[in-house]
Amino acid sequence: MGSGFLALPAAAQFRLMDATVPAALVDRRADGLLRDDCLRADILVVDGLVAAVDPAGTVPTAPGVAPVLLDGSMVFPCFVDAHTHLDKGHIWPRTPNPDGTFPGALAAVGEDRARYWSATDVEARMTFALQAAFAHGTAAIRTHIDSLPAQMDISWPVLAALRETWRGRIDLQASSLCGIDVAVEDGYLPRAAATVARFGGGLGCVTYMSPNLPAGLEAIFAVARDAGLPLDFHVDETMDPGAHSLRLIAEAAIRHRWSEAGLGRIVVGHCCSLSVQPEDEVARTLDRVAAAGIAVVSLPMCNMYLQDRHPGRTPRRRGVTLLHEMKARGIPVMVASDNTRDPFYAYGDLDMLETYREATRILHFDHPVGDWPRAATATPAEACGFAGRGRIAPGTAADLIVFRGRSWTELLSRPQSDRTVIRAGRAIDTTLPDYRDLDRLWS
Repeated sequence: MGSGFLALPAAAQFRLMDATVPAALVDRRADGLLRDDCLRADILVVDGLVAAVDPAGTVPTAPGVAPVLLDGSMVFPCFVDAHTHLDKGHIWPRTPNPDGTFPGALAAVGEDRARYWSATDVEARMTFALQAAFAHGTAAIRTHIDSLPAQMDISWPVLAALRETWRGRIDLQASSLCGIDVAVEDGYLPRAAATVARFGGGLGCVTYMSPNLPAGLEAIFAVARDAGLPLDFHVDETMDPGAHSLRLIAEAAIRHRWSEAGLGRIVVGHCCSLSVQPEDEVARTLDRVAAAGIAVVSLPMCNMYLQDRHPGRTPRRRGVTLLHEMKARGIPVMVASDNTRDPFYAYGDLDMLETYREATRILHFDHPVGDWPRAATATPAEACGFAGRGRIAPGTAADLIVFRGRSWTELLSRPQSDRTVIRAGRAIDTTLPDYRDLDRLWS
């Protein structure tokens, strides 16, 4: 059993002493602020809950409270991963992307889905992905479920069963996924809405500049509002400057008065085309996104893998969207894992520290750090409705990650494979599942 580098006592009460904590992730920020927007804190845990967060060394340890000396190790709340594809994960060994392109990914996944995606196959790969995410310290995940008519009745019952199996370890949400052209097919949306409502999910689709887009958006908004379903879209995952479905979604949200519907924030992912559009077009779109109350998630690793890929040519444009400009307008912004070891991204392990580390380098989440750590914790928790997640505060579950690194440069320079993950005040087994466990799916 691997439980990380830190030895936790079996006591019901203990204090993590001299922790380095991102200031944006705790309620108390006035005292002990260090460089790079962190503070030194002591975290009292009682019966599986955070009982207090105090400036380091200011509160004497009471009798019966076991001290745990951290020597400045960084502590995060467990991560929230707002955009994944658990049902696609880990199919690369049997169906790789032939050329690393977006069309290649679409074709490969379509082939694999048609040949292999039984309930047994989907359940095995999703379970493997959840085991990895749990061991890395993720406590909440939203996954997109491929919901073509032939697949819908297979994957959604698997998702619902896994949600129950993993209850108390990973809070699991799901949103349907199909292309906008499929969404407008006769009878599709009522069936999809009924399915996701039955299994406790949300409604979504991939939006792109199709003649069906305006009518499709109208239909999706109307069906979702009538059925009381949240919305989550894949948006403009292309380097085509003429792709502006993000603006059309924002305008539809305003037109349908979505923010008044009480169904939570609309979440949109990717939005790559913004990075190659003229500044006036960007400003017009982002003003509408802010007015609509939409939250945006960037998927930096997958987007860099797929976008601007041409054989024999070094990529110039990397596909990440304009998070700094969005954040300046008050738009909630996040980063997430996206695909793992499938034709859309050949790598990844649902490790949100890896996602945040790469986002820091790619999107410049530093100088200053500010409240960017919220992009992998508190902001997705709020945007997706994972109550009590993403912060370290009295009364929340003691679901924490203690890293060996004591500063941003230590934390983000190494993979932190020796982290200690604490759930409900107890260190968990952080042994990752073995890829060999999936070999039976390829034989």
